[in-house]
Amino acid sequence: MRIEHVPFRRDAVDAKALADPQLTNWPVVYVIDGAPRSRVAPDLYVGETVNAHKRMIQHLKGPKRGARLDRIHVVIDERFNKSACLDLEAHLIRWFSGDARFQVLNSNAGLASDAQYFDRARYRESFREVFDKLRAGGLFDQSIAAIENSDMFKLSPFKTLNHDQTIAVDNILKALLADLRGDERGSTLVVQGGPGTGKTIVAIFLMKLLADIAAHENGDEIEQDSLFADYFFEGNRELLAGLRIALVIPQQSLRKSVQRVFSKTPRLDPKTVLSPFQFAESHAKFDLVFVDEAHRLGQRANQASGGQNKKFRDINERLFGRDDPSLTQLDWIRQRSRHQILLVDELQSVRPHDLAPATMQHVVRTAKESDRHFHLMTQMRVRAGADYVGFVRAALRGEDPERPDLGDYDLRFFDDIREMRAAIRAAEQRVGLSRLVAGFAWDWVTKPRKNNKRLADFDIEIDGERMLWNTTDKDWINSPGAPDEVGSIHTVQGYDLNYAGVIMGPDLRLNPATGEIAADRENYRDKKGKENTGSFAGGFTDEQLLVFIRNIYGVLLTRGMLGTYVYVCDPPLRERLRRVFGT
Repeated sequence: MRIEHVPFRRDAVDAKALADPQLTNWPVVYVIDGAPRSRVAPDLYVGETVNAHKRMIQHLKGPKRGARLDRIHVVIDERFNKSACLDLEAHLIRWFSGDARFQVLNSNAGLASDAQYFDRARYRESFREVFDKLRAGGLFDQSIAAIENSDMFKLSPFKTLNHDQTIAVDNILKALLADLRGDERGSTLVVQGGPGTGKTIVAIFLMKLLADIAAHENGDEIEQDSLFADYFFEGNRELLAGLRIALVIPQQSLRKSVQRVFSKTPRLDPKTVLSPFQFAESHAKFDLVFVDEAHRLGQRANQASGGQNKKFRDINERLFGRDDPSLTQLDWIRQRSRHQILLVDELQSVRPHDLAPATMQHVVRTAKESDRHFHLMTQMRVRAGADYVGFVRAALRGEDPERPDLGDYDLRFFDDIREMRAAIRAAEQRVGLSRLVAGFAWDWVTKPRKNNKRLADFDIEIDGERMLWNTTDKDWINSPGAPDEVGSIHTVQGYDLNYAGVIMGPDLRLNPATGEIAADRENYRDKKGKENTGSFAGGFTDEQLLVFIRNIYGVLLTRGMLGTYVYVCDPPLRERLRRVFGT
């Protein structure tokens, strides 16, 4: 394998092609990059072709001529074929996007699907050699491991979609374009999927794809191998151009991460990533809004601060002329936009002021009746097979499910919290992105008060082991202190980890009289999580509280891609779940 470096000029391209016949008749992958200028990240484009000379001339005559590009790097290997080149192209685009040194100019027509081809494993091993050579040449700042652990990589719009996601995106596009053309009243599309099925990725992918279609010009190159090349034609461009589009994300931490990704991605604007409050306070009407984790939209309930309570009231009065307790943030979304795409998993609702279960059920049912419901089935996060999520949820319901074949997934049950903490630290040293997480079963007493004083030096104590809750609620997973802290549901929902050490606190216990798993209201310490508010204003039962707590642990137990470690505080429940989670 070799990499040829050529100035991005016609004379240099012609001269190199004369000296190297593999530049005119051989499958290759190429990278065109630019030198840094001022404070703006330099541009970069990745492609594949069987005639590098002809392709470079096309680029020099086309839109790439006006881009800030200076050098060509052509990857040549005697073993390359079309399939291998498409695969390497996809890998490089994702790695460059995750590294964030360059602005990747590729359109999001869809990278070639994750197809099988002869000797794929061997080819993919050689891709690391390509990466290392390009990094040695200054094209990457980080290692592959660091890139693939980053939010820039995990939340990038440049994804190789799986079969399930590809079908969903194609069907969503068809339905959305039809609605934009013909439904003046507006429409609501629902994308439903469990943990790890890629709901957030589908939203980000579609936003980039719609922006690229809207900006597409006849001279732009769209590879015919791209999954969604057929949508890049003039009628769609005119339909989408000028549309006001937003992405609403209720969780602050995830919202900040997505904003960073958008700031590094051409045609995506971080200002379009909004909280529900920011969206409702905007004076403009939106044509289309994506709502990630739509089940986390709020009701007219006691908010996190007095200021937000006033905002909720003021927004209701401005949008509807009244402050009706029945009005929710979903009503704001519908009032301020013509079309909505809601991404939901009602089993990830974790607080009583989240949208009421009845509301979510109605939304899903209505979408199904209007043929605007799209289901993501394939679980992509946890490398333990498709049965893992169902296994976890059944265990939390107390059903004693049979442990499925998890392959090499590292699911372990611990009797000693020190041992689990040490195992998570070892995983952090080995692969990174390994964190302790817990249910909200301890008060956050170390949180600085208005006088900057703390009530204690630790929050959680189990068998003499003292730990802190997350010291920040903004991008905690990537914060410097995270490996030594414990994250709550509000810091990890929507994120991937390599390893999750899940502490199941005393908010869950085994009822000795019935042998059933029960909620312990006294030991559930999330004050906002047990207020009689929203649709639960009249109060809610311990059984209803149990649903929220089970949902919380269902989220925590499905964060780890490579492994999940489990420690249970309640001794009787520990014995019960050891039979389920233990080997």
